[in-house]
Amino acid sequence: MTARTGRPPGHRDTMEFPADLTAARRVQREVRQHVVTGRTIGTGEIRYVAGADAAYSADRVYAAVVVMTFPALEDVAQACAVREITFPYIPGLLAFCEGPALADAFHKLPLRPDILFLNGHGHAHPLRAGLASHVGVVLDLATIGVARRLLTGTTAVPAGDRGPAVPVTDAGEVIGMAVRAREGAQPVYVSAGHRTDLSQAVELVLRTTTTHRFPEPLRRADVLSRKCRREHPVGAGNDGTRS
Repeated sequence: MTARTGRPPGHRDTMEFPADLTAARRVQREVRQHVVTGRTIGTGEIRYVAGADAAYSADRVYAAVVVMTFPALEDVAQACAVREITFPYIPGLLAFCEGPALADAFHKLPLRPDILFLNGHGHAHPLRAGLASHVGVVLDLATIGVARRLLTGTTAVPAGDRGPAVPVTDAGEVIGMAVRAREGAQPVYVSAGHRTDLSQAVELVLRTTTTHRFPEPLRRADVLSRKCRREHPVGAGNDGTRS
């Protein structure tokens, strides 16, 4: 678990992040064919969890990845990367806007995490190939999508305090869960990305959420991405739906 990240053997160069809209839609359909929907690591085997998030300015994306031990949630590594925006911010195609910078930041890490949380959707996506799924396939890594808002599907609001979860469904399929991960907070929308399943995704979100609404690795990645942006200021940010 302590080897440098580099480009893992499963890295899929042909499914990275083209800047052309037509090519992006083709690649997204291809990504969906390569998503592994079952878990490939037991929760008890996980040593490192990570969160990846990005902030924006007028023409740049600032990506950050933070790695923590599991289950103790102690910081062990972090990295940032900055790229010019070459693909517009389009709901459903978020991977093509910030995926290149997220991959850059990931490859700077001194160790490879077992699970990566991303601020966006995985299976809970119109093509079942959201940001978490796409990044997972490219990095050949188990990933989980955690989003503030739905991109597709319907659900109810989980009742009660910390822990309740209700299905997100689309066309009769359960594609994610609305999870109240912290008492008194709005739910987050959790979906499997790549090489994990929905039950493990929900379990890990609950086990890594502490004093805030989002899992702690993801919250810290958000903080780090904003810090990176402050150090390279170029205009205003973007707070749209993440997918």
